[in-house]
Amino acid sequence: MANSVQAIPLSRLIAHPDNPNRMSRANFRKLVRNIKGSGRYEPLIVRPHCERKGCYEIINGHNRARALTELGCREADCLVWQVDDRQTDILLVTLNRLSGSDLLSKKLTLLERLTKKINAGELAKSIPQTAKQIERLVNLNRPVALVKLGAKPLATAMVFFVSDIQLETIEKALSLAPEPKEQATKAARRAAALTIIAQRFLTKQHNGACRLNTG
Repeated sequence: MANSVQAIPLSRLIAHPDNPNRMSRANFRKLVRNIKGSGRYEPLIVRPHCERKGCYEIINGHNRARALTELGCREADCLVWQVDDRQTDILLVTLNRLSGSDLLSKKLTLLERLTKKINAGELAKSIPQTAKQIERLVNLNRPVALVKLGAKPLATAMVFFVSDIQLETIEKALSLAPEPKEQATKAARRAAALTIIAQRFLTKQHNGACRLNTG
C-alpha cells in the first residue's frame, strides 16, 4: 500500500455516496478557518474511482475537500490506497470512529497555554469547544467553593465531550427526567436527573439479567 502524498485536482475527487460522517456547520467553519490560517491539513485518503477513469473516490477527508473547495484551492494532498469495495466500506465505518479520548490533564495544560496567548473567544473559532467550555475547562484547576448536593458535602466534577447529536439526545433525556424540588441550582437539578436516568438503566439491566438467569 503506497503512502506517498500526491497532489490531485479537486475536480477529480468524488465523494463516496455512502460516507456516514457529518460535521456541524459551526465545526466546518472552524475547519475552513484552520486550513486558511495554517495552510496545513491532514492528507485525504482516496482510491481510484471504479467507474470514472482518471478520478478518485474519497474514503476519508470529505469535509477537508469541501473546505479546500470553498477556499478556492485547485488541488488536495492525498494518499491513494488500492482497496476494493469491501475494504472501502470497512474504512468508511472505522476511519472517522477509531480514535482515542482526550486525557483531561494534558488537555487542560494545552488550553491553559493557549489561553495565555489567545482569548477564549478567539480560540473557540478554531477548536471544537465553545468559549464558555474553554473557560470552564481552564478554571477546573482553580480552587472552587464546596458544593452541597443532598447529604453529601462535596460534589465531584465530571467533564466529558459529546457530539451535537449526542448532546441533543442527552438534553432531551434530562428534560424528561423528574427534577427533585429540593435541588435549587440548575447544575444540581441536572445532576439529579442524570443520576435518575443512570439508576433506571442499571435497574433495567439488572432485571434483564435476572430474567435470563431464571429462564
